[in-house]
Amino acid sequence: MSTKKTIVIVGGGITGLSAAYYLQKEIKANDLPYEVKLVEASNRLGGKIKTIRKNGFTIEQGPDSFLSRKKPAVKLAEEVGLGDQLIRNGTGQSYILVNNKLHKMPSGAFMGIPTQVRPFLFSGIFSLKGKFRAGFDFLLPKGKPVNDQSLGAFFRHRFGDELVENLIEPLLSGIYAGDIDDMSLMSTFPNFYNLEQEHRSLVKGLQKTMPKSKKSTGKKPGMFFSFADGLETLVEKVIENLDDVSIHTGASVDHIEKKEFGYHLLLSNGDVLKADAVIMATPHHAIPKMFSKYEFLKTFNEMPATSVANVALAFDESAIKKDIDGTGFVVSRNNDYRITACTWTHKKWPKTTPEGKALVRCYVGRPSDQSVVDLSDEEIIDIVLTDLNKTMNITAKPEFSVVTRWKNAMPQYTVGHQERIANIRKEASTQLPGVFLTGCSFEGIGVPDCIEQGEKAVSDVLGFLKDS
Repeated sequence: MSTKKTIVIVGGGITGLSAAYYLQKEIKANDLPYEVKLVEASNRLGGKIKTIRKNGFTIEQGPDSFLSRKKPAVKLAEEVGLGDQLIRNGTGQSYILVNNKLHKMPSGAFMGIPTQVRPFLFSGIFSLKGKFRAGFDFLLPKGKPVNDQSLGAFFRHRFGDELVENLIEPLLSGIYAGDIDDMSLMSTFPNFYNLEQEHRSLVKGLQKTMPKSKKSTGKKPGMFFSFADGLETLVEKVIENLDDVSIHTGASVDHIEKKEFGYHLLLSNGDVLKADAVIMATPHHAIPKMFSKYEFLKTFNEMPATSVANVALAFDESAIKKDIDGTGFVVSRNNDYRITACTWTHKKWPKTTPEGKALVRCYVGRPSDQSVVDLSDEEIIDIVLTDLNKTMNITAKPEFSVVTRWKNAMPQYTVGHQERIANIRKEASTQLPGVFLTGCSFEGIGVPDCIEQGEKAVSDVLGFLKDS
């Protein structure tokens, strides 16, 4: 009579939950002799996916959606029975704040890079000199092959500083809450490097490879998916489906000790879990403490992470005297604003807001302004309202506000990230066989990226246990 082997997942964010779901699915489908346990230090599951439902409003404290073209999240939603509940964002004009003025986002751009020349030539975002410099992309040779470089260096070489700082940086830096001049090109947007190597000009490369948009008289469908009751609906439904997974919340893993066979996980509540394999779906900075005897993991102590805060403000729509017809704006560094972006949530996600109300969500905490995250709620709200009133006319205080801080929550993929992670995983396979590192600190921070990494960890674990 064989004894079941135990797989322990450390971390109950969307990566850990996805791993638990797909492990359970494989175990059931193939009648595998394994049991799954999940440990989460906090008292809730879902990580940065966190939705508040208050006074008829649906407020996201973390991400508000995921890209519809990234299939892992759509696939998981369909598997847990949410396929018919996916909703797309409302579309409309988006803006960029440059030199303290809102400008319409130029049409025909992909992540800030032109695919149509005419809208950029007539945009007020750039000076004549900046437009001329951006045109160098058509003339410059492709760059020499390199293992990695910063996003900033790559794009500045192709387009010059002005297009980078006024358009590309606010869009790309906003995704990772990082400094474009430190961020790794190959760990964030390797497709741009490949386009340059193959087509020389990024603009021409995008023109040749992007799917042609169909002409339509109506509004284009939104690029993002969420759910009518908020993104946490996905988390709740995944948890509901975990009927064969033992879940432990409110206890952190203090130490993981390698034994002759498998591992012992010492929890903060005094419990000890025994495991034949471990999936580490935690932030990178938590790993060295759990595996304190292993020098190679101390590399994670040098991997930076930034902090951000977001502020949701609920108003009666009559309070906003000067409204803006759009879904939001991003802020270039060439302004005296402290907010980095603003979403008019009641327009982007109409189902989040009761009739006659308005919901605005703003973000603070650029890499050069990390101290703002530590200010009091009142101070952050005051900063946000001051900045908003430079473009809008808000005549009343918000009916209520929700300030959410994410401290050291945004891992930074700096130049050389891929190589460092590959080296760590190579060492782990030798020194810690059966331990698998996954999650937003490794190969993508978006919800679909994390789900995909969770599913990949399942494949790795099952392969290991089969061969051991």
